[in-house]
Amino acid sequence: MAALTIASKANQAITLPALLIVEYAKASDPNAKIDIQFEDVEILENAEKSGLDLKVSGRSSVYQSTQAIRELLRSFAFWRGKNDDVVLEWTDRAHRLAPPEFKSVEGPLLELDSHLTLRSLIVGYTITPADLAFWGAIRGNKVAYAAVKKGAMLNVTRWFKYVEESNPWLASVLQSINAHAQERKAAKSKEGASYDIALPDTDKGVVTRFPPEPSGYLHIGHAKAACLNDYFAHEMYQGTLICRFDDTNPSKEKEEFQDAIVEDLALMGIKPDKTSYTSNYFQELYDYCITMLKHGKAYADDTERETMQHERMHGIASKRRGSTVEENLARFEEMKKGNEEGVRWCIRAKMSVDNPNKAMRDPVIYRCNPQPHHRTGEKWKVYPTYDFACPIVDSMEGITHALRTIEYRDRNPQYNWMLDALNLRRVHIWDFARMNFIRTLLSKRKLSKFVESGVVWGWDDPRFPTIRGIRRRGMTIDALREFILKQGPSRNIVNLDWTLFWATNKKYIDPVAPRHTAIAKENAVTAKVKGARVAPYTEDKPKHGKNPELGTKKVAYSSEILIDQEDAQSFAQDEEITLMNWGNAIVRSISHSLNPLHRSRVTSLELELHLQGDVKKTKQKITWLATSGQELIPVELVDFDFLITKDKLEEDDNVDDFLTPETEFRTEALADGNVADLKEHDVIQFERKGYFRVDRAFKHGEKAVMFLIPTGKEGKGK
Repeated sequence: MAALTIASKANQAITLPALLIVEYAKASDPNAKIDIQFEDVEILENAEKSGLDLKVSGRSSVYQSTQAIRELLRSFAFWRGKNDDVVLEWTDRAHRLAPPEFKSVEGPLLELDSHLTLRSLIVGYTITPADLAFWGAIRGNKVAYAAVKKGAMLNVTRWFKYVEESNPWLASVLQSINAHAQERKAAKSKEGASYDIALPDTDKGVVTRFPPEPSGYLHIGHAKAACLNDYFAHEMYQGTLICRFDDTNPSKEKEEFQDAIVEDLALMGIKPDKTSYTSNYFQELYDYCITMLKHGKAYADDTERETMQHERMHGIASKRRGSTVEENLARFEEMKKGNEEGVRWCIRAKMSVDNPNKAMRDPVIYRCNPQPHHRTGEKWKVYPTYDFACPIVDSMEGITHALRTIEYRDRNPQYNWMLDALNLRRVHIWDFARMNFIRTLLSKRKLSKFVESGVVWGWDDPRFPTIRGIRRRGMTIDALREFILKQGPSRNIVNLDWTLFWATNKKYIDPVAPRHTAIAKENAVTAKVKGARVAPYTEDKPKHGKNPELGTKKVAYSSEILIDQEDAQSFAQDEEITLMNWGNAIVRSISHSLNPLHRSRVTSLELELHLQGDVKKTKQKITWLATSGQELIPVELVDFDFLITKDKLEEDDNVDDFLTPETEFRTEALADGNVADLKEHDVIQFERKGYFRVDRAFKHGEKAVMFLIPTGKEGKGK
């Protein structure tokens, strides 16, 4: 037994070699029992201020990378071979790649490059600790890694790629380190310093607002905005939260979306003190626009869209910028009528023609739209833009602090200009980074296209980043709030991985998810169990081994059972295995398919119970189902992949070019009889298969449908 403790902030060129050797040993030798722990520090104070600490039973701790590697090679027979001395010599050299300056590591890299001239590996013909130590030291050193990636040393680059490609587990180790770093960052308490952003004038009271547009369903990006506004208003400053629907575009908005947003906020535990609508202020906003026109701070413009965009981009004044007040008011009146002449015009704020900040170049503040509004009907034909309405209504409603995503930063001066132009009270603004995820679209326009084109089932599709989508996939609201609040109001823009998101969820579902059993129907193997009772019977077993409050379930036993094909193929003749919830059994006979194309397929098994056997000593611990004594329940297990193949789409990328060809994976299975009692939305664990949310409960004649809930370990995601 050994334990390796690593300072997660230490130089990885020092710590990674030992970590890789430990991980390889654990994966290759079942007797290599080594615990790995990370501490969120740069040095381990109790380890002579080193970055790692290796403790092997019965021996003193070792703290230096070279010593730790030597101790590992000495402690585990798995590593010993005819080239031990040469391997040790090379592993001892790996520490020379630790310095962060290229001049210091150039010599050792050139030496390695020369050594690898006619070699695929550093020592011999199979991977050794020497390869892992050097690969880890290079990968952990930014300058050394950059040199290798550039191909400056051909032999080292060839060897580095060969080791990486022939050992895919290396990527998993690096991913776990990165996940640990992300977890460390996200694990800062919501009560901690990350929320102490020094909002001004909080002693005078805090009123925040969440202003969704009812043109789609809330997604996880909106959820962050809602949670942060709720947190600052209610938890941090005991103030007021207003939910205001920005319903200024009748072409896009629907009451359906509005109602869904209200429901989703309630699901997240967000209770606004007041709900309002920008449409409540249409008269006041119209009057303010008239005021701006009369004071020469706005003008009517009929420039075509493309021309206007070109002029704004190149700092060219519109030909209508010099129109008189009377002309502008007359044209606004035509717009108000919604007639053929009116729809040609818009109203622009007269801010600047050539301000370096293009958001300040005479933005549009009013448009004509004859379409009926879902709340005001046909009363209005002119509607304010968000950039005009938002600051005005914020000021009118008493908002003290406008918390909004960093994408609005260039428009903050515009926000203040509107208030100053109308002599309205200013509002404090705080920008925070929106929450982006890899291989995920958060644009409502693009999400709408997916819905309309049938790429997904609807806005609650479990592949969608909407609140309804991720809840349907199996995310709990408590986990969602915890994850969002741990991101905090930081302004750092990051592209998050879904791994930590779902790992947070697992913390909540694992203690309360009842355990059940399912066997894939395809090529399921029937096994005769010698020593079992002739007549089938049932026993009460706990639904969860660590949570007796969940109650018990009926487990059926019979002399014939079903086993997954994958498990059956892994058995050896006369191997002792463990039948979970029953005991040990010995594999006495294995029959295979006679079809030459499927010779490895197992068709039947004969097992002999050996209940006095030690379950701790068996390698295979499998799930199974009795074919008698219960009604086997048909279920469909569904897994999903990301909708797009690229981590981050660029502005000029065509979404259609990056659609994942297949994102839905269905497996027909049979489940234990207790599954018949499950209800829609229940979350369970099918042992050894994962956690599932019941999307459709079982009815006689209709199979249950269950969605696999990611846990941060599976290869597929949202």
